Amino acid sequence: FYDVRVSRHSQSRLCVLAAQSDGNRGGMCLLRDSPPHPILQIDDKEFDIPQVDTPPTLESILNEPEEEDEPFVLEDTCLLNTENIDAHSCETSSLASSDSGDRAHLKRRKAIETNATVHGSVLRHSTLKGVSAQIVSAAEKVDAGLPTAISFMGNVVLSDQNQALRLCLGTTATGAEYGAVSALSINRDCTRLLCGFAKGQITMWDLANGKLLRTITDAHPPGTAILHVEFTDLPTLAVCNDSGGSVFELSFRRVMGMRTCESRCLFSGSKGEVCCVEPLHAAAELKDHPITPYCLLAMASLTKILVIGLKPSLKVWMTFPYGRTDPASVPVLAWQFAAVQKAVNPVVAFCRGDTVHFLLVKKDESGTIHVIKQRQLQLSCDLISLTWLNSRTLVLMDSSEKLHVLDRPSQDELETLDLHEVQLVYNSSHFKSLATGGNVSQALALVGERACYQSVCSYAGQIFYLGTKSVHIMTLRSWRERVEHFLKQERFTEALSLAWSFHEGTAKAVLGLFGDPLKRKAVVADKMVEILFQYVERSLKKCPEQGKIQVLEQHFQDMVPVVVDYCLLLQRTDLLFNQIYSRLLENPVARGVFLESLEPYILSERIGCLTAPVMRDLLSYFQENGMMESVEGCLVHMDITNLDIQQVVRMCWDNQLYDAMIYVFNSGMNDYISPMEKLFQVIGPPLQEGKPLTDEQVIMGNKLLVYISCSLAGRAYPLGDIPEDLVPQVKNQVFEFLIRLHTVESTLEEEVHPYIRTLLHFDTREFLNVLALTFEDFKNDKQALEYQQRIVDILLKVMVDNSDFTPSQVGCLFTFLARQLAKPDNTLFVNRKLFDQVLEFLCSPDDDTRHTERQQVRHLLFLSEAVRLATCYQICEFMYEQKHLYDRIIDCYLKDPLRKEEIYNYVHNILSLPGYSPKDKQTARRKALEHVKELVRINPAKTAELVAGHFGGEVECIITALQVSADCPSHEGPNPQAVLTLRPDLHELLVGLLCRFCPRQVTPFLQTSQHYRLEETIEITKKHDLREATSYLLEKKGDVQGAFQVLLQVRAPPQSLVPHDDQTPLSVVEEALIDLIQLCHRNSHGLNQQQREVGSCIHGTLKELTMKVLNSMSSFIALPAIIQRILQDPVYGKGKLAEIQGLILGMLETFNYEQTLLETTTSLLNSDLHWSLAHLRKAVSRGLHPRQDHCNICLQQYKRRQESEEEIIIFSCGHLYHCQCLQRKEQGVMGKEPGLVGDGVHSWSCYKCTSRQGTRPADRVSVVGGRMRATSLAQVSLTLPRHAYFHIHFTHFRHFLCLFFFFTV
Repeated sequence: FYDVRVSRHSQSRLCVLAAQSDGNRGGMCLLRDSPPHPILQIDDKEFDIPQVDTPPTLESILNEPEEEDEPFVLEDTCLLNTENIDAHSCETSSLASSDSGDRAHLKRRKAIETNATVHGSVLRHSTLKGVSAQIVSAAEKVDAGLPTAISFMGNVVLSDQNQALRLCLGTTATGAEYGAVSALSINRDCTRLLCGFAKGQITMWDLANGKLLRTITDAHPPGTAILHVEFTDLPTLAVCNDSGGSVFELSFRRVMGMRTCESRCLFSGSKGEVCCVEPLHAAAELKDHPITPYCLLAMASLTKILVIGLKPSLKVWMTFPYGRTDPASVPVLAWQFAAVQKAVNPVVAFCRGDTVHFLLVKKDESGTIHVIKQRQLQLSCDLISLTWLNSRTLVLMDSSEKLHVLDRPSQDELETLDLHEVQLVYNSSHFKSLATGGNVSQALALVGERACYQSVCSYAGQIFYLGTKSVHIMTLRSWRERVEHFLKQERFTEALSLAWSFHEGTAKAVLGLFGDPLKRKAVVADKMVEILFQYVERSLKKCPEQGKIQVLEQHFQDMVPVVVDYCLLLQRTDLLFNQIYSRLLENPVARGVFLESLEPYILSERIGCLTAPVMRDLLSYFQENGMMESVEGCLVHMDITNLDIQQVVRMCWDNQLYDAMIYVFNSGMNDYISPMEKLFQVIGPPLQEGKPLTDEQVIMGNKLLVYISCSLAGRAYPLGDIPEDLVPQVKNQVFEFLIRLHTVESTLEEEVHPYIRTLLHFDTREFLNVLALTFEDFKNDKQALEYQQRIVDILLKVMVDNSDFTPSQVGCLFTFLARQLAKPDNTLFVNRKLFDQVLEFLCSPDDDTRHTERQQVRHLLFLSEAVRLATCYQICEFMYEQKHLYDRIIDCYLKDPLRKEEIYNYVHNILSLPGYSPKDKQTARRKALEHVKELVRINPAKTAELVAGHFGGEVECIITALQVSADCPSHEGPNPQAVLTLRPDLHELLVGLLCRFCPRQVTPFLQTSQHYRLEETIEITKKHDLREATSYLLEKKGDVQGAFQVLLQVRAPPQSLVPHDDQTPLSVVEEALIDLIQLCHRNSHGLNQQQREVGSCIHGTLKELTMKVLNSMSSFIALPAIIQRILQDPVYGKGKLAEIQGLILGMLETFNYEQTLLETTTSLLNSDLHWSLAHLRKAVSRGLHPRQDHCNICLQQYKRRQESEEEIIIFSCGHLYHCQCLQRKEQGVMGKEPGLVGDGVHSWSCYKCTSRQGTRPADRVSVVGGRMRATSLAQVSLTLPRHAYFHIHFTHFRHFLCLFFFFTV
């Protein structure tokens, strides 16, 4: 049955309507307001409602029988698919809006309505007059007050689906005691009713017999009103929300016949007041959904939304804050099962303000619950109510009481509807808790100003709104109703557009289309055909009978294109050209408009075939009205097989419709030659006579050229393609026609090949372009290549040496030939004389006509084999540069004798500069490596630079290739700047080559390079008798004596010397002496006294070098030895003392300086030595105290026997050992160190300390063994950092003294 529950309160503005049917809960949807939308009023006679003017008693009103002619039945609008599951919602929450009257919002809404797709009237607005009359009657005659939840003075009224009164629950005394009914809820199986009251009481009623089952007074704190009371899907579980903002769980029990109710607080208002609660209700078909057992509850507080699970235990699943909102905005929420990603899961929609959020709740395969945020919906108004009509459609109500119907997936606004006439009831008094003294917070009271939670209810795709005097219902219209709504207003265009959206599946909020998509399309298509007939009949009947013809034409122009368009969309041309056209023939104006409207559809090829009567009427109408261009445009786009070909051809020829004529010949008769013959007959005679062509003839000639081009290319003229099987045949026919010697009606005066002559005279350049485009497609077709050669021969025969053609026309021919000859796969044959003429024309400097084109052709021609054979290297280079053939440019450089030297810079630029692709660089590298021998012959030095800079990885391959060729010339040039890392054998090979060709560069190379082997290189330099290089290598090896002996070989007889042209023997000797002096100076610090004095044997060579030699010797050899050597030398023995006076005085000054330096140094060293030895002695003299009296190895007393003289070793760390024990541990190492006491002394280290520290034996500091004192001294030097420093310092000092005494001696 259908239940309506109503409660009343004299000061309340909000009313809630709830409905139940067979235990199923309906889906929710959103509605939109449309200003012209009419409200459907139910006639009073339908329900036989008595007149209000007659004051009946309350009992008579409640028990008044009703006889309805047409009972009101709620529609079940559920679609049985996952996309439209809408049979589960019982209670809905609302969205609040704070600024719906904003002017900017009105502008935005208007723009949306203007640009939106046609959706039609989505909602049907009806009034429940039976229930509304009872409300008005009770208010006026019994003083029941205004409704709050559809109740009379606290009484609850129940009506069935026919609005017949079934139950009247409660009494006036109950209303006076408990206050107004503020909340209502029916359980899932429609057996129980919960009523919440303004003073906080809750009652439960049995709907089967109207019996009061429970009165609950202690479920929540006293003094607060009940704002919401809701049954869950569990019959014994409900939730309530009071004006204190708290939420309580109500568990109903029946024990031993006693009905009880247990209350549990789910949310305390002290943490934030809750304004709305909404449990998740599942339809019967979704009772096994994995989310259902959790008994979800959504709560909307002033700051956030909470989703909690009541079962199996209380758990908060998600909290989501609203963000910054208007304090007066009402929090609202609503549940709905929706199909998301092919799975049906609950979605909660909520908002506070102008943004609607969606949260998807799902359970994955592992059993984990996820709450996922979906795309939000942004509006421009503040909302106070939110309701689901189905899983895709929402109905929102803003603060100005306007409904907005929106499609959730696309977020399109479908309709708006104004509810001002409803006079919606608001329950502000309950939120302010006026019945209990108004003890609520200011924030909650502010929100309550717009709260209408108990005035809006949805069921089975229908939404009920409670007004102060009436109850209204909003339902989705079926698709037929939406279309019929337009038809009743004679808005046929909008009706067709809406029906087409149903046909294509793009419409929103669709209701009433079931089954297979093809069947659905067929149903909609039948309806559209019916609309089309209605549209035509209405247009014919209501056409203006008087006035201008333009008005009548405009009347049909508004209708005919729409009808034609939808007939084509439905693919019902039979309907268009038979029934509809037959009706339009009755009106001449309609007939003409119809025929004219066909043209754009024919040109766009949406209509390809007309019936014979329509085609005849179309051609006749266009011809009668002088619309021949339209005739031609239509003919070339249509199938003309059902026309009289001769008549159409005659009409086209008479009216100069050449495109249509060609199309008729080609398509109607597969004749491609006759159109050309007809066109040649028009333009041929005046061209042969030398007369100028008229504009019409020029147009015909141009069409002829285009037609020939299309035919040779396999394309139909003026559009389309020639059938594939006819393409070869058509090409052969056209070629045979062009190369004919004479026409069919030729005369004796006619010249040969008239058709080619005619085309050349008409437009030489364009005709040659047509041929060029045709020749592009000739590749492997032998017959086509024969036609190509034949046509070229005819062109040469007709044009060359013929005075009928101007030089410019001949130039066009030469340009055409050059293009063909320049092709890589050219097969044309042209004799040498003609080719020279073509080349001369292209290169003529006196003719500036068509310079750009000739230049391009010249470039192409220069790429031909003839130019390459003519050695035009710079031209070829330019052309290769355009085609990025850089390897061929290298060949041009190598072959050009004047530019061979430039090849190195060119290769370097390609390999180093940006702008070249990796492929281009690799091609250039490969070409350079192929010609490396030629590059070496041209310039070895530049080749070396190039190899060093770019071919470092290919040096071995290059050397191997060059070793095969022995004729490479020697050339001395600058060394490459790049450094290559090669194998030693390659370096030695280079040294050998330098010895052969550049001996003066050997020594500098050896000084800069480090990658050769000394022994092999010495052998190479000795082989080539390069003494300087050999001496350098011996010195580098460490054989100074050998290097000295090699340099002394310069004293050989003069005939053994091979001086250079600019050197004398004396200069050679001088260089050798300088080398000897430098050698001695570099290596004197490593020679003994005898080896140093060997250098004095060179004194007798030249006296002027003696001073340099002696000055160099004075730094390393003792002065007495030098003086004695000078006095004993026979050269100075016979001379005067004045010759060596300066030398001796300088040596004496040096001696005095060095003596002073030595004395100062000795004084400083003695002082330092005394200080060091004093500290060392102090450290050594310090006594040692052992930590234990036993050996740390054998753990026995250090004196095992009284008479024993066993040696004992004690370290400064305090550890004591027997010498034998320490030796057994192999800690002692025999060694001999100069400067320590004794020879063959032991070096000891503490076994225990070294074992703990992990010190390696090689790192231990040597200690002196022996007696106790010696051992202590050594150990102190080992362990104490200060003494270790002294030990190291003394060691350095000792080495310094050795060096000092060495130099002093």
